[in-house]
Amino acid sequence: MVNMARFFLDFTAKESCGKCVHCRIGTKRMHEILTRITEGKGKEGDVELLQDLCNGIKAGALCGLGQTAPNPVLTTIRYFRDEYDAHIREARCPAHECAALKKFSIDPAKCKGCTMCAKKCPVGAISGTVKQPHVIDQSKCIKCGQCVATCKFGAVAIG
Repeated sequence: MVNMARFFLDFTAKESCGKCVHCRIGTKRMHEILTRITEGKGKEGDVELLQDLCNGIKAGALCGLGQTAPNPVLTTIRYFRDEYDAHIREARCPAHECAALKKFSIDPAKCKGCTMCAKKCPVGAISGTVKQPHVIDQSKCIKCGQCVATCKFGAVAIG
C-alpha cells in the first residue's frame, strides 16, 4: 500500500497546475518521502510528517486535485500503518512490491542444483555446481524475479 500511495502521489504531483504552493510543493515533498520509504531509507517521524503535509495540503489547496491528492496517503496510513512501520523500521515490504526492498534467496533444502535459475539469471548473480544448492549474490542481483519464475522446486524465496 505504501508503493500504491507513492504511485498516486507521482500522478498528482505531475498534474499539479502549480498555481498554489500547497499542491505544487507539498505533493512533491510527499512523493519524495514516500519514495524514500519504498527504497528502505525511511526514518522515524516520516509518517507523522506525511500526515501533517496531507492536512496542510487539504486545507490550503485551491482546487479539487490538491484537496484530494493526500487522500490515498491518509487512507493507507489509517488502514495499513503496519506496512509503513515495516518499511521504516525493518526496511521490509510485506507485500514484496517495493523492488528496492526485495531480497531473493535460495533454500538449500529445496534446491536440487538443476542450474535452471543460474542459466536464466540475466546478470549471473546465481552460482553453484550441478546437483548442489545454489546461492544468489545479493550485490549482483537486480531483483528481476527470473529465478522465482524458473525454479520448478520452489527453492527461490522472496524476503
